[in-house]
Amino acid sequence: MRFILTILLLAAMAAAQQAHVNLDFDPHVNRQNLKPFGASLISPEVLADRRVTFRVSAPKAQEVLLAAGPLLLALGPAGEKPIAFAKGEDGVWTLTVGPVAPNIYVYKVTIDGATVPDPNNTLAGHGDQPPYSMLVVQGDGPAYYDARAVPHGTVTRHVYHSAVTNGERELFVYAPPGYSGKQKYPVLYLLGGSGELAGNWAVEGRANFILDNLLAEGKAKPMLIVMPNNQMVHRGDPKWRELGPDLLEKDLRQHIIPLIESAYSVVADRAGRALAGLSMGGGHTQTVGFRSLDLFASFGVLSAGNRETETQSAAFLNDPEVNHKVNYLLVGQGTWEPKGLGPTGAGTAALRAALEKHKVAHVYYEGGGGAHDWGTWRHLLAVKLLPELWRR
Repeated sequence: MRFILTILLLAAMAAAQQAHVNLDFDPHVNRQNLKPFGASLISPEVLADRRVTFRVSAPKAQEVLLAAGPLLLALGPAGEKPIAFAKGEDGVWTLTVGPVAPNIYVYKVTIDGATVPDPNNTLAGHGDQPPYSMLVVQGDGPAYYDARAVPHGTVTRHVYHSAVTNGERELFVYAPPGYSGKQKYPVLYLLGGSGELAGNWAVEGRANFILDNLLAEGKAKPMLIVMPNNQMVHRGDPKWRELGPDLLEKDLRQHIIPLIESAYSVVADRAGRALAGLSMGGGHTQTVGFRSLDLFASFGVLSAGNRETETQSAAFLNDPEVNHKVNYLLVGQGTWEPKGLGPTGAGTAALRAALEKHKVAHVYYEGGGGAHDWGTWRHLLAVKLLPELWRR
């Protein structure tokens, strides 16, 4: 079963004041003083100097905090701890922070010990935890991950039956502007993190808009991006880490790759396939990809890496032909991750050390100003992975 979803549905960022009209790059700028539909207050509100004001109506609460997370890291080292709101006589708690650098941030608020999304913000993420709020701090114009006035590709949702998991599963496929069956396209299989949904790379990662913009600037090759569900076992299962990679490899071989190569005009060999992912997906790229050189020739390990790389990837590291078999290998992470503000810094360091020891050619990059969050992964996708795939 196949569904065509427009870009508008997959990355529905709102008009100003969260009106959900256009794909505006500044949805949290208050121009009309209108509350978001269903909200009691305007929150968050991005001011002209890029300071941000949050408001929560909780008259009976004793304490309201901006919870620790990626947004607070953007404020610098002092932002690693929760920040308290001030209570007004009307029962409205208010907090202003910043200025904050332009980006899309994830945050929650803590009300008397319960950590919840901002009850007035209609932009919410979803994935490996209860919903969280998203703050868009705009720049002077649309960012590299925003919808711009350029040709847009399409995103298609495919639903298929998997004999591997014995159920119906989904994946999303980005096809570039002007996609034609007369041309063969390389394919990037792009994996998500632990507990995420197949569509997160499009919704929060903005992969479709990022590649639209890169293609319009001539900075990337036209390609398909396949965004499958790499959740193979319930994240709460004690064997999820052990069982997941083998099941994912089976799903790739039996269902995902055959589906793509029967439905699209693609380069159907290892040189035309790349495997990449963030966090758990980066771990899957290493464990599954490095042992599947018959399927893939290019890789992107983002915010991930196995501390046991020397043993788990021994065959890959000791293959005397590995540098002839691998066309491109990116190891990337966020600015704050090597500093311990994220769960993967040590694993990434172990992966890098093993690659260097065995003289496996690779590209290492850290940047983006974030930690283990979507700000990092959008940046890595836009600055390194997409521009360099099939162009080196």
